[in-house]
Amino acid sequence: MQQSGREQVNNFEVELPSTAALENELSRIRYNKNFVRIFKSTVYTLITVSAVAILVAVLLLPVLRIYGSSMTPTLAEDNIVVSVKTNDLKTGDVIAFYYNNKILVKRVIAQANDWIFIDEYGTIYINDKPIEEDYVTEKSFGECDIELPYQVPESKVFVMGDHRSVSIDSRSTTIGCVSDEQIVGKIIFRIWPIKEIGAIK
Repeated sequence: MQQSGREQVNNFEVELPSTAALENELSRIRYNKNFVRIFKSTVYTLITVSAVAILVAVLLLPVLRIYGSSMTPTLAEDNIVVSVKTNDLKTGDVIAFYYNNKILVKRVIAQANDWIFIDEYGTIYINDKPIEEDYVTEKSFGECDIELPYQVPESKVFVMGDHRSVSIDSRSTTIGCVSDEQIVGKIIFRIWPIKEIGAIK
């Protein structure tokens, strides 16, 4: 039952609020306090999640944009790819690595201590055995100034771009072999363009 009344204060008549009005006002104040608390909690949660996502992206799963045509047809300019941090690389893996404050993307062709030879037609021999490269559409000797046959140094990998005629890679002493410290990660997945989303082979 609602209660309200009038009370005379210093010869002025004051109308007192009803119990329902007081309850409504109390509910409004509580709602506002809860809203502020929930809003702050949500903002803090979003900031934390964003920070974790950025740390994961930078430290564990770097997202990279491809520049140039040295990896066509596997990867084209403006493709966006995800890499995973690892030094456990296999022949055939596509990797990103640091070179002169840039990040280059190439394919692992030979491992440490392997002997590599490239004939005049661009066929690659690893430890005297020709390798199959279904990811290459056109073989080429390319820009090669290393002395062949060439042995890959310890703790390094020999890399080449899939577009052999234009790629500057381990065939050139300018780039050379890639050390563990240079490796950003293994390219595992393309996320752009949408129609080409999928694993990188």
